[in-house]
Amino acid sequence: MSETRSAPHDLVVAHARCVATVDAQRREVDDGWVAVDAGMISAIGSGEPPPAHETIDARECLVTPGLVNAHHHLYQNLTRANPSMTDKPLFGWLQSLYPLWRAIDTESVYTSAWVGLAELALSGCTTSTDHLYLHPHGAGDLLTAEIDAAKDLGIRFHPTRGSMSLSEKDGGLPPDDVVADDDEILAACEDAVARHHDRSFGAMTRVALAPCSPFSVTEDLMVRTAELAERLDVRLHTHFAENAEDDEFSIATFGCRPMEYLERTGWCTDRTWVAHCVMPNADEVARLGAAGVGAAHCPSSNMILASGISPVVDLRAAGVKVGLGVDGSSSADSASLWLEARQAMLLAKLRNGADAGTARMALEVATIGGAGCLGREGEIGTITVGAVADLAVWSLTGPTFAGAVADPVEAWLRCGPTGARDTIVAGRPVVRDSMLISDRLGEMLTAHARLSRKIQQIT
Repeated sequence: MSETRSAPHDLVVAHARCVATVDAQRREVDDGWVAVDAGMISAIGSGEPPPAHETIDARECLVTPGLVNAHHHLYQNLTRANPSMTDKPLFGWLQSLYPLWRAIDTESVYTSAWVGLAELALSGCTTSTDHLYLHPHGAGDLLTAEIDAAKDLGIRFHPTRGSMSLSEKDGGLPPDDVVADDDEILAACEDAVARHHDRSFGAMTRVALAPCSPFSVTEDLMVRTAELAERLDVRLHTHFAENAEDDEFSIATFGCRPMEYLERTGWCTDRTWVAHCVMPNADEVARLGAAGVGAAHCPSSNMILASGISPVVDLRAAGVKVGLGVDGSSSADSASLWLEARQAMLLAKLRNGADAGTARMALEVATIGGAGCLGREGEIGTITVGAVADLAVWSLTGPTFAGAVADPVEAWLRCGPTGARDTIVAGRPVVRDSMLISDRLGEMLTAHARLSRKIQQIT
């Protein structure tokens, strides 16, 4: 609601056709405006906006909270559409790419993170996590490299210190030179939290702990990581029940389904969010919801790897905090969170009926659902006084939207701008008029092309 004040606001986004707040009441404000001060939302109203040092005209636009990406592997954009993996399901896909990924280092991780986060920002994403589980021997401090890239761009970042400890010789999938000893991994995790995790409200950088998957780490590491996360009070993340191969591996190796494995290792807690969650049965869906576990839905990746369709509608009904993820750029091959929101809407319709998958459902998954996964509800993913000023402005004009006059939120996903006109993080534009603010894009794309060729050994 509006407020009375004498001083101009830092920024006002004004005269939006609709401000979809995704607040507790799901208010949608016609001819809406949003005021920003000190990087936080300070007022919301309709009609004539208050004075501001800077005003962004949002006429004929939908304004939403900035989208939240709850699962990614940024370094993988170095190996998009590689012929060795384009016709393989998950395990074969991984085994095709591990030999290439062994070559990553701080330069390639910084560059791939910069480019990947820029791509996300152009799709209206203001907060992203990253599951950086690959740490080849001698590669350097990869987590710091990608955090530096996020700071350079001005994107809110919640990466994870991932890990792998079970190599091919031990019955896992990764090669020997990208895994580490459990004790070494846990020490690196604690160091990462001490160096990078900001606990303050509105923090630009936080860190979570993320063993890669049940088929690439020891059971002991899963247990000890959960204990460490409890002691340090940080989030937990891993891949979970991604496809039938995942289920079969768990039964053959651990003597149980992935859900029971999650429970017996201490991961079935509201500190945890998992990636994919394609294969839970009805009883497991209920148990996940009762535990308060979050799930990052990755629709494009699940389709391109033929993993299946996650039961998103059922998970949400059970109380699971379902967010949205673009997943690795070598599986989805596109890091557009808008596209993932649309895919989530369509797959929900396909699985649960035409009335189940709406644009508003998908918007919730892409915003407050992701905030729930990251443990940041009320802070990100909503346009509410006191929340961070992370906003996406979507133009609803041109041939794409001809005839879409009745419902701007449904038009946003059905007709589709595909990219945000403006992406604002902490009250500062990162994308303006569909262009990245940073003048480094050309430089970074040139470096990215060089590093991609080097890693893929293209002559």
